[in-house]
Amino acid sequence: MKERLNLTIDAVLLDAIKRYAAKRQISVSELVENYFEKVTKPVQRKTVLDLVDELEKPAIDPKADLKELYYKEQGEKYGF
Repeated sequence: MKERLNLTIDAVLLDAIKRYAAKRQISVSELVENYFEKVTKPVQRKTVLDLVDELEKPAIDPKADLKELYYKEQGEKYGF
C-alpha cells in the first residue's frame, strides 16, 4: 500500500530533480522511493573470513613438510 508524503524542497533543486526524472522517464516519487529503499536496505558486506574462503586453495599435499618445501623453493629461487 502506498502512502502520501509531503516534502519541502528548494525550488531550484525541485526543478533540477524534475528535469532529471523526465530525462530518465521516471517520476519524482519513484526517485524518492528508490532512494529510501537504497538507504534503508541493510548492507551486504563480506567479512574477511568470507573473502579468505573464496581464495584459491593451494595444491599442496597435506602430509608435506612445509618447512622443507619453503627452504627448497628459496634455494631454487636464490641459488642456495
